Amino acid sequence: MGMGLIRDGINEVIATTHWNAAPMGIISREGTQRMVVFHGSHTAENIRRHGWVVANITFDPVVYVETAFGDIGRERFVPEKIGDLWVHRLAGAEAWAVFSSRVSRETEEALVVDLTPLYEQMLTCAVHPVNRGFSSIIEATVHATRYVAKKDPALMQLIEHHVSIVRRCGGKREMEALSLLQTYLPKGKGFS
Repeated sequence: MGMGLIRDGINEVIATTHWNAAPMGIISREGTQRMVVFHGSHTAENIRRHGWVVANITFDPVVYVETAFGDIGRERFVPEKIGDLWVHRLAGAEAWAVFSSRVSRETEEALVVDLTPLYEQMLTCAVHPVNRGFSSIIEATVHATRYVAKKDPALMQLIEHHVSIVRRCGGKREMEALSLLQTYLPKGKGFS
């Protein structure tokens, strides 16, 4: 079954596994999909244990920040049965795709996970004009997760750059996401 939701390149989604959600990039090249998942994460543990992942497509920037830095409650998931398999998708997703997952390679830092499409569903059909504020929230969140781990000042400069774009281009929900992101960074950092 070909996938219509996941496009060529790296697709930023909220990946759900067994009662867990995290922003993740699904790499789609030449008809194959895979993810790189860091050791020690709930996502890595669940992929090893359960062998499935759901790619949730959402344009809510707050969800990306929430799930990058913490766990969300079970009430935010919708259990779905695909054949004999029970999975958990994100409530509020505009579309979702289920993949079986298999660890194909391991490095010191991460698992390389091959994905095989099983099912997909569009729940809404909305048009989303390009919003640089939304894109910059995604970028700032990625850099912030790395900054929290490594404290690299170069990452803080990137965060500050994207914060300025969010302030200039973002709407109300991007501003809420930015405010939440602030709570995960040291006081006075990233928001000069």
